[in-house]
Parts: sequence; structure tokens; C-alpha cells
Amino acid sequence: MHHHGYAWVGEKATFDKESVRRPPGEAPTATSEQEVHHRYREAVAAFPSSGVPPMQTAHWLMKPSSTIRGTWEEPEEAGAWLSLQLTDHAARFASPQDREATRLPLLVEAAVERLTEGGDVSLGHYLRGTPFHSVALVTCSPNRSTPDLPCPAR
Repeated sequence: MHHHGYAWVGEKATFDKESVRRPPGEAPTATSEQEVHHRYREAVAAFPSSGVPPMQTAHWLMKPSSTIRGTWEEPEEAGAWLSLQLTDHAARFASPQDREATRLPLLVEAAVERLTEGGDVSLGHYLRGTPFHSVALVTCSPNRSTPDLPCPAR
């Protein structure tokens, strides 16, 4: 078992577009509404190559290996990377509570515990202005919530 790290900073409006955050799923039928066809085409084109965080954390494993920011065997190593990601962006967090220095180590500690149990971690923070920061750690080989997804890189 190992863990992959993913990070994304982008406009909240992009993050809110579900069609780029969901795998395509079943193709619409001929009688489906035009909007359904449009969302499906957008998902087929955008989901596989987009760095935008997926709706389900484990679906990061469906993305190309180029989206992986790091891979670690030990949860503590992944936690150290998470700590760096959070501290690098903390000064820009929109919420004063999220910027509190005592909060970040608690988030990392909880993340390491979850990874140790085989779970995934996904955190998101609004940044000042309109950007959104997302960071995720995904347990791989196998992933507990979707064990049928292959590892994108080893």
C-alpha cells in the first residue's frame, strides 16, 4: 500500500463545474435532454485530462500519473507533504479560523491516522479572492473505496 498526493489551485467557478469533476458514466440515450448530452460530452473531454479535483477522492486514481505530486509508502511521509501544502497556502486562506497555527497540525495528524487505516484525505480551502485550494492524499493498491481502480503510477 502507498499514497499519492494531489494538489490544485484554481478558480472556484471551475471547481463548481461538476461535469469536469465526474467520470463520464453511461452515455445518454437518444431521448435524453440536450443538456445531458452536453454534460456527457464535456465530461468525456475534460475529466480524464483535467487537474480539477474529482467529486470522489478515489477518482484521482483515474487521472493521468502526471497529476500526482508525490508518492509515499508511509503515511507520516504523506502527512509531511500535506503539512507543506497547507503551510504554503495558509496565509492566503480566506477564513481566519483556517489560518490558525494550531489547526494545521491537527489536520495533518488526523490525515495520517486516516491514511494509516487505509482511507483517503481530501481538504479544500477558499483563498482570498476567488481561488480555491484543494489537496488530497489517496491510498493506492488497493484503494479501500474503489479497489478495482488500478494504480496510475508506481
